[in-house]
Amino acid sequence: MKLYDLELSGNCYKVRLFAALAGIELEMEPVDVPGGAHKQSPLIDLNPWGQVPVLIDDGVVLRDSQAILVYLARRYGGNQWWPDGAAQQAEVMQWLSTAANEIHGGPNAARLIDKFGNPLSKERALEISAQVLPLIEQHLGQHEWLALGRPTIADCAVFPYVALGWEGA
Repeated sequence: MKLYDLELSGNCYKVRLFAALAGIELEMEPVDVPGGAHKQSPLIDLNPWGQVPVLIDDGVVLRDSQAILVYLARRYGGNQWWPDGAAQQAEVMQWLSTAANEIHGGPNAARLIDKFGNPLSKERALEISAQVLPLIEQHLGQHEWLALGRPTIADCAVFPYVALGWEGA
């Protein structure tokens, strides 16, 4: 199984974190994103979005860290990481959506601006961060884990950009 990876990417880190926790071995393929390798073959052929991470496993090619987490959890991690029940899946999924939306547009965007010089709105990123981070803190003040009372891929999805939020403060 191969992961096209950028070490500084929080989205790539989510996948590496889950793989480490679940004992899934990954062959890492570093991608020179500053050099534009993500916009060239072979990566652009695998992911027309031109982004990392990309996972290849037994003929399956996936882009998007949340989708990769679901795939790895279902295929290799078992029910403890991605449950069978509809309500339980929805509880985990709401946090995957938070990671892809509010955290992406807030703490992640602020980090992209400060650390990498991306031309995004810092004001908007900080507004979103100010909304989402207190909600996560409140939730974790009442629960040990984000979903289901145990570690799940929800925690892997949310953790990186919250933990690195100081890089965009």
